[in-house]
Amino acid sequence: MTLIRRLLPSLLLLVPGTALAADPAPMPDGAYVGFHAGYLFGTATATLADPIGGSTGSGTNAIGTLFGGVQAGYEHIFPSRLMLGIEADVSFTDFLELTPVFSQQSSMNGSANEQLEYLATVRGRLGYNMGTWTPFVSGGLALAAMRTSLIDNTTGNEDATPNNLHLGFAFGAGIDYALDRRWTARLEYLYTHLGLTGFSFASAPASYNSEYDIQRFRVGLNYHFGVAEDDKKSEERADNRGPGTWEIHGQSTFIYQGYPAFAAAYDGPQSLPSIGQARETWTGSVFLGVRLWQGGELYYNPELLQGFGLADTTGAAGFPNGEAQKSNFPFPRYSTSRLFLRQTFGLGGPTEKLDSDYGQLAGTYDVSRLTFQVGRFSVHDLFDTNDYAQDPRTDFLNWSIWASGAFDYAADKIGLTYGITAEWNEANWAARAGYFLVGNQPNSNVFDMSLFSTGSYNAELELRYQLNKHAGVAKFGGWMHETFTGNFNDALNLMNATGLDINTAITQVQHNQPMFGYYINLQQEIADDLGVFARWSWNDGQSQYSAFTDISSSLAAGVSIRGTRWNRPDDTVGIAGAMNFASSPLSSYLSQGGLGILVGDGALTYLPEQVVETYYSWKVTKAMTVTADYQLLLNPAYNQVRGPVNVFSGRLHLSF
Repeated sequence: MTLIRRLLPSLLLLVPGTALAADPAPMPDGAYVGFHAGYLFGTATATLADPIGGSTGSGTNAIGTLFGGVQAGYEHIFPSRLMLGIEADVSFTDFLELTPVFSQQSSMNGSANEQLEYLATVRGRLGYNMGTWTPFVSGGLALAAMRTSLIDNTTGNEDATPNNLHLGFAFGAGIDYALDRRWTARLEYLYTHLGLTGFSFASAPASYNSEYDIQRFRVGLNYHFGVAEDDKKSEERADNRGPGTWEIHGQSTFIYQGYPAFAAAYDGPQSLPSIGQARETWTGSVFLGVRLWQGGELYYNPELLQGFGLADTTGAAGFPNGEAQKSNFPFPRYSTSRLFLRQTFGLGGPTEKLDSDYGQLAGTYDVSRLTFQVGRFSVHDLFDTNDYAQDPRTDFLNWSIWASGAFDYAADKIGLTYGITAEWNEANWAARAGYFLVGNQPNSNVFDMSLFSTGSYNAELELRYQLNKHAGVAKFGGWMHETFTGNFNDALNLMNATGLDINTAITQVQHNQPMFGYYINLQQEIADDLGVFARWSWNDGQSQYSAFTDISSSLAAGVSIRGTRWNRPDDTVGIAGAMNFASSPLSSYLSQGGLGILVGDGALTYLPEQVVETYYSWKVTKAMTVTADYQLLLNPAYNQVRGPVNVFSGRLHLSF
C-alpha cells in the first residue's frame, strides 16, 4: 500500500503541494474545487439539408482530442461510509486549430460543421469510502455549446452562429484517492450523449442536425475547503525529498488592454487598427511536480487559455501583451503546456536550498550538479531568463522587453516546444545547451519531426558575480536553427522576375535553411530594492522568422524598483525601453507588402521601432497582484507613417 500511495500521484500526473503523509490520510469531505484533463473520443452523426436542388449530406464521423477543464462540488461521507455528493464541471478541447470540429457535412451547395465551445455536466455522485479510497458512480445532465457554420460554395461566404446549445445526459464511474487532508486525486470515466439538435441558417434555406456520443477518460485533482493542514507535514514540506513527495502551484492572469485612435497614413493586413481597439486575455494553470526517485522529478503544467491579442496579435514587432499568443480563443482551450522529466546528479561539495516555485521542487541540492531535462516546455524557461524582465504575468508585458527580441526561439503558436537540455551548474557560473523541435513552416503548431536535420540548437553561459556586495548576472547565448523558411532576397528577386505577389513568391522559395543569432542578457542589483537589466540580441535577418517575432536586432534596458521607500515593500515599479531593428532584406520584403509573423502593413517607410513601458504592480494580498501598465509604441512595425500608439493595460494576477 505504501508503494501505491507513492506512485499514484505520478501515474495520474498529479503533483505538488505538500509531502505525502507517512500514514494514510482520511478522505476529506465538504466543498471542493479542482481541475481535470484527459482524452475524449466518440462519434458524431450529422445531416446538412439544403432544399435548393434537393441537396443533402449526411453521415457519421469520429471524434478524438485531448481536453481539460475545471470542476466544483460538495460531498459528505456518512458514518456508514456512504458518500453522497453533487458536482458541476466544464471541459474545453485542446488548443490546436482543428480539434474543436466535432462534426462536418457537405452538400452540392456548401459545407457545414460544428465546433465545440464547451461541454458541461451537473451530476449526482454516490460512493463508498474505504479510508483513503472512495470508488463512486455519477450521473446527471449534460450541456454543450457549439459554433455552427455554413460556407457557401459559390460565394465563399460563411454564416456562423456561436453558442448553439445541445442537451443530453452523462454517467460514469471513478475512484478518488486522498493524497492528504486537503487534496484528492481522481481517475474517472464519463459517457455523454447529446441528443439530436437542429439548427437553421439565416443566410440560406439550409439546416444542420446533429447528435453526439462521447466517451471521456480523465484524471483530476481536487482541493477541499475547511480542512486544517497537518502542522508536522507543513514543517517537513521543504526538506522532504523522498520518492512520491509532491508540490503544487497555481495561477490565473487576466489582462485587459487597449489603445485610442492614432494617426496613420493607412492600415494594412497586419496593422494595429488606427481607429483604436481593446482586447482581453486570460490564462489559468496549475504546475505540478512529483519526485520519482533520487534526483528524478516529473512536472506537469495543464493550462486553460482564452482571449485575443490586439489586432489578432499582429501590428508591432515588440507586441504589447506577452500573454497574447498567436492564436485566438473566444472560449478557453486546453494546453498541456509543460510535461517533462528532470534528472539531477549531484557532484558533491557545498549544498544550497531551493525554494518551491513554478517548475522547481523545494529541497537541498548540491551546488555543483548536472541537470538533464526532456519533454514539452518553453525554451524561455531555461534560456534568456532575467529576474527583472521575464514573466508577462508579473512584470513587463512587451515581447521585446521580457525576452531578447531577436532570439527566434523554437515554439508553436503558444510559445512551447519539445526538447532536451543539459546544464552544468557551479557556484559562480552555469553552462547549458539544448536541442528543440521547430515548426514545419513559419508560425506553425505542427512540428517538423526530421530530428537533427531540422531543429534548433541553443547554448548559454551564465556568469554570477558581486559588484559592491550586490549580485549581478551576465548571460551570453548563441543559437542556430534549421527550418523550412523563405529567403527574403530570393523572394524579392522572384517577384521582380515573374510579377508574383511577394507573399506568393516567399512560399515558392521556401526550403530548409539555417538562421543564427546571439544575445547578451545582463542584470545587476544596485540596492536591496533596486535592480537594473539590459538585453542586446541579433540574428542574420536573411529569411523568415520561425516562431517568435520579426526582429533582426534589439536593444532593451530598464529598472525595477520595489516599494520599500514608500512602505510598500511588495509593490514594484518597472520602467524600460526597447529599440527594435529590421534587417535590410526584411525591411525590403515588408516594403513590398510582405507579411511576417507579427508585422506587415502592406507598405513601409522604415524607421526602427521604439518601445517605452512602465508599470506599477500593487500587491493586494499574498495571493493577489493588480498591475497598471502603460506602453508607448513609436514607429510600430517599423513604419514611420503610423503612430505613435498609446497602449494602456490592467492586469489581475492570482497565485498560490
